[in-house]
Amino acid sequence: MDFIDFHCDTASLMWERGEHLKANTLKIDIKKLQKGEALAQFFAMYIDKTSVDSSYGYCMVLLENFKQELQLNQKNIMLCKNHEDLMKAKTENKIGAFLSIEEGDAVDGDLNKLRHFKEQGISLITLTWNYENALGYPNYEFTYQHKGLKPKGIEVVAEMNHLGMIIDVSHLSDAGFEDVLKHSQYPIIASHSNSRTQTHHARNLSDEMIKKLADNGGLTGINYFNNFLVEGVLKEKLETSTIADMVRHIKHIRSVGGIEVIGLGSDFDGIPNPVEIEDSSQMSKLSDALLKASFSYEEIEKIFYKNGRRIIKDVLHSRIFYTPLSIMTLFSYLSTPQTLLF
Repeated sequence: MDFIDFHCDTASLMWERGEHLKANTLKIDIKKLQKGEALAQFFAMYIDKTSVDSSYGYCMVLLENFKQELQLNQKNIMLCKNHEDLMKAKTENKIGAFLSIEEGDAVDGDLNKLRHFKEQGISLITLTWNYENALGYPNYEFTYQHKGLKPKGIEVVAEMNHLGMIIDVSHLSDAGFEDVLKHSQYPIIASHSNSRTQTHHARNLSDEMIKKLADNGGLTGINYFNNFLVEGVLKEKLETSTIADMVRHIKHIRSVGGIEVIGLGSDFDGIPNPVEIEDSSQMSKLSDALLKASFSYEEIEKIFYKNGRRIIKDVLHSRIFYTPLSIMTLFSYLSTPQTLLF
């Protein structure tokens, strides 16, 4: 079955480890995506802002490296920026590759940089990772749960709407989530978050948040990290994420917000524990389990790709705003001594 996965950290690990897109030792590559029948994969440029001199500059390095890999493998995978691109990729029997950023610090509070990222093919931005930035606050261990978006975050939400970019609230504080809903005119997503009722973790969504996300027309992508899936108390040892726990979360989210609010957000290559779905070639294990759990084929299609296609079609459009920023920014970054810690 076709699937759309809204989050992985493969692009960043490829750069860090010198791996390639066609085939690698990671959880996602072209061969694995083909075997798993991927319709589209969102590839995040993940940034730990505390380990780089410039989140923007480092993001540009990741982008250039990944786009070179796309060029080398253009017979099998295609950069997509909207629904029309995705349908073209499907017609040509290619995987659709959407680009995203995990850490709004890459924007550096500068709307011109945001527009430059749109120009470069970025379709989705996760507003925060685990640290406070110019846009808002993370939900790291509930520390900032009641702190909302900063004024610059509200500006970025409005501009992302204008540019046609997907706003991602995974990692964002609860109050920030509420602010995004208040200020966004388009559906939003939590690209890789589960149910807080099923697993009490700050990174998961409360039932109230799930209901509001459903009312917004958005979705949450089921995350395969055991810490966001486990039932009961977390163990010190990183245990294997089970498909049964994924199904349990999906059942609960369906009961709270309906089937239309559920998608996939594996977090492959960003999670440390083993998973029963070992890599992107084995996505059918989840669809088989859902069938056995009495989900209809139509419901599984919605979870796997139809809800994702709706978001892509509703939010992404083709407005491009050329900015003064250019490839010289990348050259400047590469020529300056860096203290990158991966």
